Amino acid sequence: MPPRRMLLAAAVTAAACLGTQALTSTAATASDEVVSRGVTIPAFYNPPAELPAADGTLIRSEPLALALSLPGLDGTLPGTATRLMYKSTDSDGQPVAVTGAYIEPSADWSGTGPRPLVAVAPGTMGQGDQCAASLGLEHPLTVNGQTVSVGYEDLAIYRLLAKGVAVVVTDYAGLGATDRLHTYVNRVDEGHAVLDAVRAARQVAGASVTKASRVGLFGYSQGGGATAAAAELQASYAPDVTLSGTYAGAPPADLTSVTKAIDGSELAGALGWSLNGFLQSDPDLKPIAEAHLNAAGKAALTDLSTMCVGDAIFGYAYTKSTRWTTDGRSISDIIADTPALRSFLDSQRIGTLKPSGPVRLATGVSDNLVPHAQARQLAVDWCAKGANVTYKPVVLPDVGSALLNHFAPLLTDQGDAIGWLADRLAGKAAGSNCWSLPVQP
Repeated sequence: MPPRRMLLAAAVTAAACLGTQALTSTAATASDEVVSRGVTIPAFYNPPAELPAADGTLIRSEPLALALSLPGLDGTLPGTATRLMYKSTDSDGQPVAVTGAYIEPSADWSGTGPRPLVAVAPGTMGQGDQCAASLGLEHPLTVNGQTVSVGYEDLAIYRLLAKGVAVVVTDYAGLGATDRLHTYVNRVDEGHAVLDAVRAARQVAGASVTKASRVGLFGYSQGGGATAAAAELQASYAPDVTLSGTYAGAPPADLTSVTKAIDGSELAGALGWSLNGFLQSDPDLKPIAEAHLNAAGKAALTDLSTMCVGDAIFGYAYTKSTRWTTDGRSISDIIADTPALRSFLDSQRIGTLKPSGPVRLATGVSDNLVPHAQARQLAVDWCAKGANVTYKPVVLPDVGSALLNHFAPLLTDQGDAIGWLADRLAGKAAGSNCWSLPVQP
């Protein structure tokens, strides 16, 4: 099947599983609302002018209706959700409001100790505010002629809830919250947002989790990079958040390698999200962008800044960055020749710090979108620092589509990943297979 038809089939399958719902506003006044590609973002997502001083402070909350829920004997299944806004700190040391959701499960926790908490870091959703994972819990599929947004992380969230594990989901800085652009794959912004989500969850009225609850992190793709970064930053940024286990699936640890891989792929639009995020994080890079991006490139970045994954696939699949530059060179070639860009990407490298707690790192051996080699190298780097690493190569055939090669391990390995994390949350010790990593597969 040709790649485009394979993508369309995957989208139709997701739609059939999740159902379609139109987003509606819960805002009191239209003046507080933001409209992104025909979707009205509730006024809840508009941050206040002043933020609290302490990271992880819960700014506001409200009930969140889960689209996929059923009545049960002990309450709504799979649980009761609360929309969140909390304070975090970005990579520039500036305060930032981050949104997300907390779900109190209906199922009992059968493990030892109090009910545990898992912070779910979503995979790539896009850069438009309508793409936020917390909105995806309320509206799993949004299709309105201007945007296509799929809450595909809902599956992992519901599997965790079924085990009696409480879940907090972060939207990341600038995704959902309407005051800034999402800093896509910025390791510090994402790592901080994940750790502060844990702090915020402990403050939700009626939540059963406490500081005594074991904490786990779960993420794949962009989310895998976010949980990996959070595990590295925990000791210095959030020593009050002890990690019992971290799952980092297909983490984009080396953005230089990932940038080259996504260029010209089905998800070439992610290159635009990355550039937009870099420029948001470091304004000093703007003159470089001005010098190297042509009119088509600048228009693409503006267009992509409000897109979700579905939009980017249908609008920019297989686009090569040579079409966006003034001299016809690729973005990767320009990065290689520009010290400031190389330095910025080096600062985003995951693997320079030892992660806290045991980590399970999984990557598909056929993944050529978020390349297998750079993810495996992260495991090698962590092992060299004495970390407790369980490395899992997910062996699947190359199906001829970079996007499907990347997406398939998310589904096939998810059960094992959740099982591993549940064992850590139950207090079971994790073994390490670092001894196996020096030999290349």
